[in-house]
Amino acid sequence: MADPREVREVREVLADLRAEGEEVDGLVAGLPEAEWGRATPAAGWSIAHQIAHLLWTDERAVQSAVDPEGFGREVAAALASPETFVDEGAERGARLAPAELLARWRASRAELLEVLAAQSPGAKLPWYGPPMSVASVATGRLMETWAHGQDVADALGARRVPTARLRHVARIGVRARDYAYTVHGLTPPAEEFRVELVGPGGEEWAFGPAGAAQRVSGTAWDFCLLVTQRAHPDDVSLVAVGADAERWLGIAQSFAGPAGAGRAPGEVRR
Repeated sequence: MADPREVREVREVLADLRAEGEEVDGLVAGLPEAEWGRATPAAGWSIAHQIAHLLWTDERAVQSAVDPEGFGREVAAALASPETFVDEGAERGARLAPAELLARWRASRAELLEVLAAQSPGAKLPWYGPPMSVASVATGRLMETWAHGQDVADALGARRVPTARLRHVARIGVRARDYAYTVHGLTPPAEEFRVELVGPGGEEWAFGPAGAAQRVSGTAWDFCLLVTQRAHPDDVSLVAVGADAERWLGIAQSFAGPAGAGRAPGEVRR
């Protein structure tokens, strides 16, 4: 019998993933075709590249669940060109006509939600690394949708209203702490950190032991911008207590893969 908590978690994150996709969809749905070529803060990536990347990753997530052997071949191809396979996937999609790209992304989002909802909540799906639970796959897709949606919003000069969905992004950022150290060739600290964030509604989101010596505090918005590398550490109002916590803020990343270049100081509009 499925664990009721796992069932509830999957349902909640899938509902939030749907809402996040609809919000980003709203940023691009009415764009004139020429605007899809507008540059975003990610070097070499237009708005079309951002949506194409979300399409490509959603399709890979579906493939992971319904065709694990085919997905295994995709992983092997990625390992053969680890520095370029993400850009190559985005480039292929960006060549599509904007109307076709948007239609395919909408279809992939709907299919992903349907496929993940049909999985056993305790199932583990293959990914580019260790297998992931259904909730983790959905949460990862939400984090990427939010982050790449922020790139689109920044390109358009649009202001996004923070929502409680940021809690998913913040949780991934906290859980990826050790990965951020490792990908930089550093040994992760042995002790846990305490992270205390203020959510969009003024609520407190706390992670880690209350008595931890190394601490980070601030708004969830700033923390999520930082861990998705959509803001430079100098441009967020996070407070670190302890040398290890301060170092983490300089290398934090919530996404898999090589350490990103991040944003330059002053690049994020406050």
